[in-house]
Amino acid sequence: MDHAVPPADLPERLPAGPSESLPEDLPADPPQEARQAEPEHDPAAPAPLNVPRTPTGDAGVDAALARLGDADHLATDGHIEVYEDVHRGLRDALTALDVRPGPPAPPSPPSPPGPRS
Repeated sequence: MDHAVPPADLPERLPAGPSESLPEDLPADPPQEARQAEPEHDPAAPAPLNVPRTPTGDAGVDAALARLGDADHLATDGHIEVYEDVHRGLRDALTALDVRPGPPAPPSPPSPPGPRS
């Protein structure tokens, strides 16, 4: 049976437990401060989407779209509140278009007389 030979830069065996120490040429674990300085990637952490928002010229619509940026600083489960608020604002802006005063509607023509009996 052939025995594999470890590369020259690795020790023949690693320490079996905490009572054994590492060989002097291997680095020990980084100090606690260094481990805390390295941020772990958390996929659920808030991350800005950096979606460009082009002004529309309508103050209400622009304010609603700007509100989308608030979701960038929230965890995913907080997005729904922002999205519902934006949806409500956009719906209100569209509804307001229907109630704006405009020229009066022309009067309806009189209905033709029905057959007489």
